[in-house]
Amino acid sequence: MKDTKHAPIRDALRVREFRVLWLTEALSVFGDQLARVALALLVYARTNSALLTALTYALTFVPAVLGGFLLSGLADRFPRRTVIVVTDAIRGCLAAAMAIPGVPLPVLWVLVGLLTLAGAPFKGAQLALLSDVLPEQTLQAGLGLRQMTSQIAQVAGFGLGGVLVTAWSASASLVLNAATFFLSAVLVLVFIQQRRAAAAEAGSAEHSGQGKLDGRIVAVALLAGLTGLLVVPEGLAAPFASAAGVGSFGVGLLMASDPIGSVVGGWWAARRQANDVLSAKAVVLPAVLAGVPLILCAWLPGVWWAAALWAVTGMLSTVYIVRMVAAVRELVPDSRRATVMGRLTTVLYSSQGVAILLGGVVAEQVGPVGAVALSGGAAVIAAASTGLVWQAARPRRARSAADEPAPVIAA
Repeated sequence: MKDTKHAPIRDALRVREFRVLWLTEALSVFGDQLARVALALLVYARTNSALLTALTYALTFVPAVLGGFLLSGLADRFPRRTVIVVTDAIRGCLAAAMAIPGVPLPVLWVLVGLLTLAGAPFKGAQLALLSDVLPEQTLQAGLGLRQMTSQIAQVAGFGLGGVLVTAWSASASLVLNAATFFLSAVLVLVFIQQRRAAAAEAGSAEHSGQGKLDGRIVAVALLAGLTGLLVVPEGLAAPFASAAGVGSFGVGLLMASDPIGSVVGGWWAARRQANDVLSAKAVVLPAVLAGVPLILCAWLPGVWWAAALWAVTGMLSTVYIVRMVAAVRELVPDSRRATVMGRLTTVLYSSQGVAILLGGVVAEQVGPVGAVALSGGAAVIAAASTGLVWQAARPRRARSAADEPAPVIAA
């Protein structure tokens, strides 16, 4: 049985390859958020069009859906270090091209779309490589630390984006984003060990019966999809604050609550290791509980109560996501791990966009407070149903030698 005591973060940080992957991801996340701010300000300054600005911003997300399903498998067919280095170099060149003054908007949109598309194999390779470099007993600690620092980097990127664009220029900020990609490529190339492509081991794995997917991966995919229901409040922060009678301060408070909760959740997941990451209790229970605070918003609609409740939801959702990724390591053979992780990440992010859109439609009918509460209720029901799927998919425990009756020795 695994140790249920603290899984110390320092154990993960002792692994040099993890430190490199952790640092390079934080740099990339910061650069991405900085680039989103720079692109939005650049396009709006040139067009004075909210529609074209929104289109540019959407292109930093939407192509990832296509890339996640079509390109994630590259990280299984080719060495994962190679995939990370090549995609980082490509994205660095694309980001540098976007920084060229006066680049035509259609060209800019193509560059943004290609950069986003290239991020899909990178993400699959990175998540799978984390499973390669971290021992099983420190994987959750590493994933929790990664989630925590990614949230901090996102907030810092958005917070400093406007300041840096004003102090320098949008083009200079895009150059800085390009530099983060090139730096990441160099660090990974120098400090990460080259490993054989996972697909090269597929033949022997399948021959030994280890190449099949566990049925519980269906439940994992459903859990990734229901994440969208838990981020509906972010899309409704402005109308929620208006309904509560507060201004822009309330909007900022509400939008910051989920990232703050996510940082706490990452810290908790890094400090505490689940007893059995393949149990429904470890993964599904936090997902069920994550929806409950949103339901309580119907009875505690004040902005301060809402901010606290949304932070709890962010914390619990991060805990189950970290454990979900750890479960994928156990459920999916290495020869297919990057493909599955890349596609699950795509499901997770695309579900957020769809759920926020539907949340806005529901809010038009029942108000923002009601829409948030309904999203929490739907999340609880969906997560509980997923738990039933998880339990039904569990393989029957093989009878061990210890379970066999002792042989009778004839006198």
